[in-house]
Amino acid sequence: MRRLARVSLLCLGCAVCSLLYGLSQLALSLEQEPGGGRERQAREPATPGAWRQAGSAGRGAAGSGRYDYMKTHPSEKMHLAVVACGERLEETVTMLRSAIIFSIKPLHFHIFAEDQLHESFKDILEEFPYGGKVNYTIYPITFPSESAAEWKKLFKPCASQRLFLPLILKNVDSLLYVDTDILFLRPVDDIWSFLGKFNSTQIAAMAPEHEEPRIGWYNRFARHPYYGVTGINSGVMLMNMTRIRRKYFKNDMTPVRLQWGEILMPLLKKYKLNITWGDQDLLNIMFFHNPESLYVFPCQWNYRPDHCIYGSNCKAAEEEGIFILHGNRGVYHDDKQPTFRAVYEAIKNYSFGDDLVHSLLQPLERELQKTTHTYCGRVYKVFIKQLTKSVRDLYARRSKGR
Repeated sequence: MRRLARVSLLCLGCAVCSLLYGLSQLALSLEQEPGGGRERQAREPATPGAWRQAGSAGRGAAGSGRYDYMKTHPSEKMHLAVVACGERLEETVTMLRSAIIFSIKPLHFHIFAEDQLHESFKDILEEFPYGGKVNYTIYPITFPSESAAEWKKLFKPCASQRLFLPLILKNVDSLLYVDTDILFLRPVDDIWSFLGKFNSTQIAAMAPEHEEPRIGWYNRFARHPYYGVTGINSGVMLMNMTRIRRKYFKNDMTPVRLQWGEILMPLLKKYKLNITWGDQDLLNIMFFHNPESLYVFPCQWNYRPDHCIYGSNCKAAEEEGIFILHGNRGVYHDDKQPTFRAVYEAIKNYSFGDDLVHSLLQPLERELQKTTHTYCGRVYKVFIKQLTKSVRDLYARRSKGR
């Protein structure tokens, strides 16, 4: 009897433990479940503790200005990062619109912005018809605390933030960084696919700064090392950030190879009096010493005014059209290069859901035909060639999916 009582008591104890465990798991699942399809992830800080928020005060500790809105939870997504400061809100939103229109796989936008822009970004992005394929996270501008002032004033305010993305976004394996003045004329998926073309040593992909050395800047004026014949442009930068974080970089400062987080400040200290284009120059120096680590994609993936204002010199765009338009030099906002401005205005003014042929392509082509008095306007068809194909492909996918 005594033995039977002991066995009964043991069984009862096991049953109580099982019940308590089940209740605890139920409570945990309810606690983690996002409400209404929208989750603000405040548990994970936006930046490491040693970093300082470089923006307007009033949000408390670094990281308290991060907003994480999850529209969907896809198993596979493309990560796109942009840094917006000053008067770049509209330009950034137009870039994001262009990414959404044609892309196929889900997107996650990582938006680094000054504090005063956070609410505006949230208000605008909440109105976008995501179709269940876009998440976004808004971060404060942050630099290493011991050198924040120096990094912030490099070239343009906030421009050097891109250098620290591998250190901030530690849980992101791969990332496409673009400047605010970028427009996607074909799916982001297509440039994302270059990640699969990297060999075992390549960690990033960029386009050349120039196609024609006679008008190149780096080969004529640079006072520091640069990649290749004409340097590279960092306005469109595809990164395998896992490889970047693991790599030890050759350099001209020490015989010891340095990791990404170790090499940035020594590079700035050595070359800050010799660089003109800030963080882009530092990237050129790094890949000059580590050329095996860079994948170079053709010029139509980063098509800038320099490719046509002195005559057309991007042969790939002439053949296939422009894939990604880069309106540097402020050409979206003045009349100096009306072809670039026409594309920007067309995408900015397009309303999601409208017919792309009648509301985007046809009005754009009419505007482009008015620009033939300029060098870029003489080749205006390269501005619409790929865009036309992207629209056709989009409608074909929709038709097939019915």
